Amino acid sequence: MNSIKHVPTRVKSRRTEANLGAEREHFDKQQLSSISKAINSSEAPVKEKHARRIILGTHREKGAYTFWSYALGFPLASSSILSWKFCHVLHKVLRDGHRNVLQDCMRHHGSLVEIGQLWSNLHDKYGQLVALYTKLLCTKMEFHVKHSEIPPNLEVTDEVLERTAGTDINNVFQLTVEVFDYLDAELRLAETVMRQLNTSIAISTLTSGQCRLSPLIQVIQDCSHLYHFTVKLLFKLHACLPADTLQGHRDRFHDQFHSLKTFFNKARDMFYFKRLIQIPKLPDSPPNFLHAASLAKHVKPVVVIPDEDEPEPQEDEDDDPEPLILVSDSPSIQSQPQQLDIFDQAFGPPNGGFDDRDLQIESLKRDLELLRAELERVKGEAQRYITQLKSQINSLEAELEEQRAQKQRALVENEQLRMELEATRRRNAEHESVQLTFDEAEKRAQATEQRYNKLKEKHTELVSSHAELLRKSADTVKMLSATQQTQDEVERTKQQLSFEVDRIKQEADMKLEEQKFELEKLRRELDEKMAEVMRVRATLQSSEMTSEQVNSSMTSLQAEKERLMRSVSEKEAELSSLRQAAQVQQSSLLQERERSSREVGELQGKLQEKSSQEEQLKQKLLEEQFTLLQGTITEAENIIQDAVAKLDDPLHVRCTSSPDYLISRAEATLGSIDKVKKGHADYLSNMRDAGGLLRALTQFSHLAADTIINGSATAHMAPTDHADRLTENCRGCATESLQFFKDLKSKTSLQRADPASIRIEVQKILHLGQELRPKGMDVRQDELGDLVDKEMAATSAAIEEAVRRIDEMMNQARKDTSGIKLEVNERILYSCTDLMKAIRMLIIASTDLQKEIVEGGKGAASMKEFYARNSRWTEGLISAAKAVGWGATEMVESADKVVLHTGKYEELIVCSHEIAASTAQLVAASKVKADRNSKKLTSLQQASRHVNEMAANVVASTRTGQEHLEEKDTMDFSGMSLIKLRREEMESQVKLLELESSLENERLRLGELRKKHYELAGVPLEELPEGNGDTSLLGHPVTMSPKPSKPAVMRKPVLAQKPNVLPKTPLK
Repeated sequence: MNSIKHVPTRVKSRRTEANLGAEREHFDKQQLSSISKAINSSEAPVKEKHARRIILGTHREKGAYTFWSYALGFPLASSSILSWKFCHVLHKVLRDGHRNVLQDCMRHHGSLVEIGQLWSNLHDKYGQLVALYTKLLCTKMEFHVKHSEIPPNLEVTDEVLERTAGTDINNVFQLTVEVFDYLDAELRLAETVMRQLNTSIAISTLTSGQCRLSPLIQVIQDCSHLYHFTVKLLFKLHACLPADTLQGHRDRFHDQFHSLKTFFNKARDMFYFKRLIQIPKLPDSPPNFLHAASLAKHVKPVVVIPDEDEPEPQEDEDDDPEPLILVSDSPSIQSQPQQLDIFDQAFGPPNGGFDDRDLQIESLKRDLELLRAELERVKGEAQRYITQLKSQINSLEAELEEQRAQKQRALVENEQLRMELEATRRRNAEHESVQLTFDEAEKRAQATEQRYNKLKEKHTELVSSHAELLRKSADTVKMLSATQQTQDEVERTKQQLSFEVDRIKQEADMKLEEQKFELEKLRRELDEKMAEVMRVRATLQSSEMTSEQVNSSMTSLQAEKERLMRSVSEKEAELSSLRQAAQVQQSSLLQERERSSREVGELQGKLQEKSSQEEQLKQKLLEEQFTLLQGTITEAENIIQDAVAKLDDPLHVRCTSSPDYLISRAEATLGSIDKVKKGHADYLSNMRDAGGLLRALTQFSHLAADTIINGSATAHMAPTDHADRLTENCRGCATESLQFFKDLKSKTSLQRADPASIRIEVQKILHLGQELRPKGMDVRQDELGDLVDKEMAATSAAIEEAVRRIDEMMNQARKDTSGIKLEVNERILYSCTDLMKAIRMLIIASTDLQKEIVEGGKGAASMKEFYARNSRWTEGLISAAKAVGWGATEMVESADKVVLHTGKYEELIVCSHEIAASTAQLVAASKVKADRNSKKLTSLQQASRHVNEMAANVVASTRTGQEHLEEKDTMDFSGMSLIKLRREEMESQVKLLELESSLENERLRLGELRKKHYELAGVPLEELPEGNGDTSLLGHPVTMSPKPSKPAVMRKPVLAQKPNVLPKTPLK
C-alpha cells in the first residue's frame, strides 16, 4: 500500500526533473542564440531584444555564468567590431543585470585587460575604441567592487552617497578622486567616438555610425550620475578643507564640466539619440564651490529613457516574442497574461518561460526590503533625536542646578562680606606691633623678589639651554632633566610663597585680635573710672546735704575731684589718640594688604607666564623628538630599500653566504625587534625621550638589512625551492619593515605600530636557514661535549671488537684451511691486527692531545662550554671518530669475507685506504687546535705514520696473497689454431672494451657519490675535487661561514688517497 501511495509523487518527481532539464536546455539554447546574435562581426548596433534576453537570463540564474561561458569562446582578438559589441553588451549587463553579475565579471578582469592591451597596440579605429572601452569597464568594476553600496547603474540616493563617503575627510577626498577617474574614462570614450564620426563624415542614420553611437547611451546615463556625485562631494570637501588645498580639484572639475557639456550638446543634436534618450541640459557655468549657498541652486541631471519599444522585424524563426519586464519603483508590473492549463498550473510554465508573478514577487520583496531599511533608518534617526533631546534636557537641568547653587553661594558670600564690614567698622584701635609685622612682611617680600630674580636668572639659563638644544639635538635628554628640575623648583617656590602669604594673613589677624583685646581692656578701665567718679560725686552730694561738718574736707575732695577730672581728660585724650593711631594703622594695614595682594597677583602672573613658557618648551621638545624620530625612520627606510635593491642587482648574484651566518644575523634581528618594541612602548609612555627608540631603530635597520642581504646570498647556494622561499621571505621582511616605519612616521598610526609581522618573516628566514644547515650540524651545541666522548669511546670499542673478531677468524682459518691459503689468510689477518693496534694507539694519542687542547683553551669555562664555543672543530672530531669506527668495522667484515672466499681482495684494500684517510682526518682535526711544540702532537703524528705503514702492509699482504692464489691459473694456448686464436683475441678485446666502459661508468658513479657526500657534509660545490673523484673524500664538515677555514684541515695526507686502478695488461 505504501508503494502505491508514493507512485504519484515519484511520477511527479520524474516529470519535474524532465521539465527542469527541458527548461534548462531551452534557457541555454535561448541564451546562446541571443548572445551570438548580439555579439557578431557585422557593423550594426546591438538589438535591444537580444540584450534584454541576456539581461533577463542573468536575473534568472542570479549571475553571469552562462554569459561568460559562451562569451569566452568568441575570437575577440581577431575582430575589433566583435570586441566592440562584446564590450557594449557587457556594459549593459553590468548596469541592468543581476547584482551578482559584478562578482562574476571580476573573475575575468585580467582577460579584459589583455584584450585592451592587444587592441591598443594595433592601428585600427575600432581597436582604439575597444582599448578605451575595456579600460572604462575595468575602472567601473574596480570602483563598484570597492564601494559595494553604490550599484553599477549608479542609481543611489544622496543619503547612500553620504554614508559611503563617511565622516573621515580623507575617505571623502579619496572617493572624489576615484569619481574623477571614473568620469574621465567615460568622457575619453565619448570624445573618441565623436571624433571618429567627425573624421569619417558618418551620420547617425547609417548602421556604421549607429554601431559606434549605441554604447554612448549607457555612457550618458553613467555621466549624469557621476556629475551629480562630483558636485556633492566637492561641496562637502569645501565645507571641511581650505580652498587653496582644493584648487586642483576645482580645475579638474571645470575641465570635466566643459567636456561633458560639449558631449551632451553634440549628442542632443544627433537624430539617433532623439528617439532613444532624453539628454539633460547642464547649467551655463559650473557651480561655485567657494559659496556654500550655491549647493541649493544645483539640480541633479536626470536622463529619461522613453518606454517605446524598439520596432524590430522578426528576422529569425527562433526569435520568440517575450514580454518586456520593466523593473521600476512602482509595485505594479504590467505583463501580458498567459493562458495556462491545469498541467501548467501544477508543474509551472513550460519551456522554461518566465512567470510574471515571480518577477512581481521579487519586485515586491525588493520594495519591502527598501521600506524596511527606510523604516529602520527613520527609527534610528528618531531614537538618535530623542537621545539628543534627553541629553540637552539633562544638561539644561544641570545648568539650572548650578545657577541655583551659585546664587546660594552668592547670598552666603554677601552675608559674610556684610559681617566682615561690620567687624571692620567695630575695630577702633590697633597695636604698634602691626607696623613691625608689616616690616617683616616687607622683608619677606624682598626675599620673595630676590627669589624671583633667581627664577628670572634660571629662566635666562633655560632660554640659553633651549638655544643650545636647537644647535645640539644630542643634548635633548639633559635639557629635559634641567627643565624638570627648574619646574620642581618653581613649584616649590610657588608653594613657599603661598605659605608665606597665608602666614602673614594669620599674623595680621592675630595682631588685630590683640589690638581688639587691648581696646576692650581700655574701655573697661574707662568705665571703672567713670563709675568711680560717679560714686565720688554721689558721695560729695550726700556729704553736702547731710552735714556741714565736712566742709573742712571739701578742699581735699575738690582737689581730688580736679585730679580725677584731669586724669579723665587725659584718659579721654589718650583714648582719642589711640583711636586716631588705630585708624592710621588700619588704613596703612589696608594699603599694605592691597600692595601685598598686587605683588602676589603679579608673582602669580609671572609664574603662569613661566609655566606657559615651560609648556611651549615641552611642546618644542616633543616636536624635535618626533622630528629626530622621523629622520631616523627615513634613514632606516633608505637602508632597507638599499638592501632590497641588492636582491635584484646582477652583481649581487656572485655573493654567497652560509646558513650559519644567516641564522646568527636572523637571531640578532629578532633580539633587535624586542628592543624596538620596548623602545616603542617607552616612547609612547614618555614622548619627551625618544633616545631608546632611536637606538633600537638604528640597530634594527642595519641588522634587518644584513639579514636580507645574507638571506639572498644564502639563496644563491640553496636548492631552487628553498631559494625561492628564502628570497620571498626576505622581500616580505623588507615590506613589513617599511610598513612598520610608515606607521611610526605618522602620529595617527604611531599608537598601533607593531613589529609582530616583521618577527614572523624573520622567524621564517631563521627556519629556512636551519633547514639549509648541513645535516651533521643538527646536534645541539650543549650536547657536543658528551657526543665527542661518546664517539671516542665508541671508536675504541669498535677497535677492540675488531681485534677480537680478527683473532676468532684466525683461529677458524687455521681449522678450515691449510697450505698456501692458510699462509695467505694468516698474513692478511696478522697485518689487519697490526693495523688495528696502530689505530688503537692513534686513538689514545688523539684523546690525550684532545684533553691537552681542552685544558689549555677552556680557561674558566667548563669542557662542554669549550666544545660548544668551538663547535666546528668539535664536529670535525666527531665526524673523524665516526669514520674511523666505521672503517674498522668494514675492514673486519671484508677480512671475514676474504677468509671465507665470499668476498674480494679489492674490498680489503679499499677499506685499508678508507681507514688511513679517516685517521689522517682525525689527526688533521686534532692538529688545528694543538700547540706546534706539544709533545703529544708529536706522538700523535708518529702514531699516524705508524697507521699509514700498517695500512700499507695490509695492502701489500693482500696483493701478495692475491698473486699467490692466482699463479696457479696458467694460460695454455698451444692447442689452438690461428683462426681460433684470432677469435679468442677478438672476444678478449670485446670483453676488455666492456670492462673499460664499466670502469668509466663506475668512475662517474663514484664521482657523483662523492659529490653527494660533500654536499651532505656541508662542502660548497666549487670546493669539490676535479676529475672523476680520484681524490680522497674528507669526512669532516666544512664551514659555510664567511671566515676562511684553516688550510691544515683542508689538506689531505698522501696515504689518504684512493688507490689507482691496476694497469691493463693486453693479452698476447
